[in-house]
Amino acid sequence: MRKLFIITVLTMASMVSCEAENNQATMEKSNKQKVTELLKSIETGAQEPAAYINPNKYIQHNQGVADGLAGFGALLQQLPAGSAKVNTVRVFEDGDYVIAHTDYNFFGPKIGIDIFRFEDGLIVEHWDNLQDKVTETASGRTQIDGPREVKDIELTNENKTLVQNLLNDVFFGANPNKITDYISTEQYHQHNPGVKDGLAGLGEALASLAEAGMPMVYEKNHVIFGEGNFVVAVSEGIFMKEKVAFYDLFRMEDGKVVEHWDTIQKILPESEAQNANGKFNF
Repeated sequence: MRKLFIITVLTMASMVSCEAENNQATMEKSNKQKVTELLKSIETGAQEPAAYINPNKYIQHNQGVADGLAGFGALLQQLPAGSAKVNTVRVFEDGDYVIAHTDYNFFGPKIGIDIFRFEDGLIVEHWDNLQDKVTETASGRTQIDGPREVKDIELTNENKTLVQNLLNDVFFGANPNKITDYISTEQYHQHNPGVKDGLAGLGEALASLAEAGMPMVYEKNHVIFGEGNFVVAVSEGIFMKEKVAFYDLFRMEDGKVVEHWDTIQKILPESEAQNANGKFNF
């Protein structure tokens, strides 16, 4: 089954015709459905979801994967047979972008946040951030459990603004004393494996890193996406003395952040990347 899927993907990379019928069928599904099915096909080997990717334009920002559908197919070919597992736990969208939060076994157990951009109903661009999955966390929560339902759609812009201000004042240090303006003092569920629940847990973790001479430093925010009560911020900075990408996912209730998930991944030097598109470039 996997060989058939890989052959399909690689074949589609060179196809320039026979798209009209496929496009009509895919337009009947939401972009969220397309992303969920495409990711699941990594596990199942289903061939149909490959049609959700534009065969003539697929810009890849995962630094370990070559550009285009051919690069995607080559990566799948390297997977040990039967090893892939994919469980997309939450998915939301912002305009032409769909964000998926997924529990993977993909060359080992990982948690991933994937971002896909659509044009005319087809995927044309992909970013992601993957982090190894751990069995024990400081909070006792897993890296991916918690509420999944997207709600409060009417508050999308307000919640995105809240996260932007949180980044500016707290993460980038403009006014860190305003942290309680953004994060709830009553409930702050933490899924970063090294951080305990609550504001006290966050402060303890950051102080510990600083004392060890390895402060977590946010240097630049690239983009913020959100739908309703979920907002993701894509940033870069320094963690454990390495240049990394931070994907921070927040859940809001009553105008405050009440839950946080994240993935942190090292940024490769351009000389080591399998494509020239950069880790960000939104």
